[in-house]
Amino acid sequence: MRIRAYTPQDLASLTDLTIETFRPFHEDSFRPLVGEAVFTNQHGDWRDDYRREVPRLHAPERHLYVAVAEADDGDGIAGYVAWSVDPDRRNGAVSHLAVAARHRRHQVGTALCEHAFAHMRSLGAEVVEIGTGGDPFHAPARALYERLGCTPLPTAVYYREL
Repeated sequence: MRIRAYTPQDLASLTDLTIETFRPFHEDSFRPLVGEAVFTNQHGDWRDDYRREVPRLHAPERHLYVAVAEADDGDGIAGYVAWSVDPDRRNGAVSHLAVAARHRRHQVGTALCEHAFAHMRSLGAEVVEIGTGGDPFHAPARALYERLGCTPLPTAVYYREL
């Protein structure tokens, strides 16, 4: 696996990967959990939300970065990580981590996070924030972040149809 900086040619692949990665959360986890009214309000247009969001993830002039993991077997993009750095506060935040299903459990997420952490440190960050959900879909992400030495902060988000 090779990790490299994002290029504009990656956009379609990263958008597709994001939609593929998070479809089970939106459709199989969140929607049944909160019901149709809350789902529609919060994430009803989730695919198009990602189509609008992913193109804005990489903007180094605004301290936003994306790195892409390419598979060794020529199988295309294995995953990507997006992060930001706030130089004044000396901290960073990972906003997106997506790994293609066929490359999960092969340390791609670990390598991408470590790559982002190193880049953040090189830009003066002393602390990183990385978040995920508390539902079963996000359990592998929670396990990864804890293996990376991150400390979980329990939070709760409540939804209710009005």
